[in-house]
Amino acid sequence: MTRIAIVGVAGRMGRTLVNAVEQDAGATLAGGVVEPGSSLAGVDIGELAGIGKKGVAAVDSLEALADDVEVLIDFTAPKVTLSNLAFCAEHGKRMVIGTTGMSDDEIAELDGFRNRVPMVFAPNMSVGVNLTLKLLQTAAKALGDEGYDIEVIESHHRHKVDAPSGTALKMGEVVAESLGRNLKEHGVFERVGQCGPRSDKEIGFATVRAGDIVGEHTVMFATEGERIEITHKASSRMTFAKGAVRAARWVADKDSGRYDMQDVLGLGD
Repeated sequence: MTRIAIVGVAGRMGRTLVNAVEQDAGATLAGGVVEPGSSLAGVDIGELAGIGKKGVAAVDSLEALADDVEVLIDFTAPKVTLSNLAFCAEHGKRMVIGTTGMSDDEIAELDGFRNRVPMVFAPNMSVGVNLTLKLLQTAAKALGDEGYDIEVIESHHRHKVDAPSGTALKMGEVVAESLGRNLKEHGVFERVGQCGPRSDKEIGFATVRAGDIVGEHTVMFATEGERIEITHKASSRMTFAKGAVRAARWVADKDSGRYDMQDVLGLGD
């Protein structure tokens, strides 16, 4: 049984992760972390998740879990995640990271731990999304340089703070890499006013933030006479949570390194 602790256990994703661990026969709840000084410290994490007492109280410091946990799951914020990586490096723990919105400098800092922490870092833990990434790789190689325009459209709930989503950016990166392009050079993230016609090699992005949309992503390959769309729609955060727990079980016996969900699912090249 992999002993898992959830950072941000009182949040929407944290509560869903508690449910996912509870449903997984190969994992057990070792702890949950709330913000320092939170009034929720000491509350049973099962009660926070709405599934009844589980005999595990929320704590406001990772140090309190140093002897109990094998793998941390973190879907919080970049600075919090990097601090938690330092904890894992110091205490010999593993980590599953679903945090998005990291800058290039923050990702470089994260990479600095890859020789000390076994980690799975992915913008989306959904099994379906990661299969979609594989399909996009195939489609891009077959279509992308044959006169097909490429657009990425993503939709999320009104509370999401980063845009485009980490998943949308990953989809763009997969397509760009498959075509030998650099997304920083060919990605177009804003079209306003007299922006002129699209270039042949650009990869466009469009973002929607509305209501309670969990997550929808479409990559469009369009040319004269036809349009191919590859779409993934999530209707529940549970799909991400189950993937994260699966990643936690997978990384529990791995050596230090930075892995992704393609590794977890055996979809890598």
